[in-house]
Amino acid sequence: MADTKESGIVRIADDVVAVIAGIAASETPGVVAMSGGITEGLARRVSGKNVHKGVHVEVGEYEAAIDLRVIVKYGMKIDEVSRNLQNNVKNAVESMTGLNVVEVNVKVEGVDLKEEASGDDDNRVK
Repeated sequence: MADTKESGIVRIADDVVAVIAGIAASETPGVVAMSGGITEGLARRVSGKNVHKGVHVEVGEYEAAIDLRVIVKYGMKIDEVSRNLQNNVKNAVESMTGLNVVEVNVKVEGVDLKEEASGDDDNRVK
């Protein structure tokens, strides 16, 4: 976002938008984790750039587009989790930055099969 009023120019870095999107995504019920993927690990090693796991953003002067790669908890409705994720990320980024989020693309890359630990003493090892 660039504000060219008399006080100067304001620009919001891609990394700032990525952090906001990542936090909003991780707070969405049903999202277990963000998925970095192989290419993200390679980009971090080659460029040394701080790449945000599972989040890719493009920020213009007034708009932003966000791509998310996530892992969803087993048993959750993936379409419902994805819609909630899109809404949460869009609302967080727009309210904090003033940018218009034109799209939030979600790629579900996995399902977490781990069962939550119960309070029972059925486990042999603690």
